[in-house]
Amino acid sequence: MKKLLTQILVLAIATAITVSTFAQSPNNATRQRRTAADGPQQASDKAADKSSEVKTGNEKGPSPEVTADGKTNRTDQDSEEEAIVPYYNNFFTTYRLGPEDVISVNVFGQDRYSRQGVKIPPSGRIYLALIPEGIFVNGKTADQVAELIKKRYDEFIIDPQVSVSLDQAGSYRYSVVGDVGAPGIKLMSRRLSVAEAVAEAGGVLNTGNRSKIVVLRKQQDGTLKPIPVNLTAVYKGQAPDSVYLVPGDQVIVPGNKLKKLQTIMGFAQVLSFATIFRGGW
Repeated sequence: MKKLLTQILVLAIATAITVSTFAQSPNNATRQRRTAADGPQQASDKAADKSSEVKTGNEKGPSPEVTADGKTNRTDQDSEEEAIVPYYNNFFTTYRLGPEDVISVNVFGQDRYSRQGVKIPPSGRIYLALIPEGIFVNGKTADQVAELIKKRYDEFIIDPQVSVSLDQAGSYRYSVVGDVGAPGIKLMSRRLSVAEAVAEAGGVLNTGNRSKIVVLRKQQDGTLKPIPVNLTAVYKGQAPDSVYLVPGDQVIVPGNKLKKLQTIMGFAQVLSFATIFRGGW
């Protein structure tokens, strides 16, 4: 009897274990299937996250490498802009007025005292309302002229607000002579480098020497200082176009070997004609 009860008890325990295992196995399989299914998706999501980090410039993403030449070029461009841009921006502010310049005088809230398009005469003196003797403006900046006008109008207007603007620059000039397409005296209405000045003069002719251009600049003591410029090196990118003209500069483009040859040939033709004229051969 005890043996029979023991067998029944063992059979019941085995049945309970089998049922429990069968009940849990679908969940485990489902969980395993989900894990297997989620694995590629999570990997794909991680890859997408990394890709978005690189595209959006996230710090975690790899940054493009900058070469030494790239850094040098960037530094050169920055330094060149720092040197040139302020000059261009302040050209009309620091400009010294002279004959043929055109300015406008604006008195805030006082249209009858304002004047537009005043052309400075050779005398350098402009005439405004209530200032019959005029104001001498030659050699002064627009801001300096505005200050002079303000002091004069202070006698008639309470706290006058005066501004003077340069509408057209006509007194700054330079010259380009020698073997260029259009030599002569030119108007300087903006800052010009030697290469730009030569280009505006029609460029260097075939008989001109681009390597031995000279800029003659007048000094305070009256002497002329020669400044050599090698445009051949500038055109090839071997030298910067860093020589800028100042009013009164004279750019000289000398002749090259071709011009010397043409000159010699011209003399030879003259001598030949003279020999024939004398009756000799």
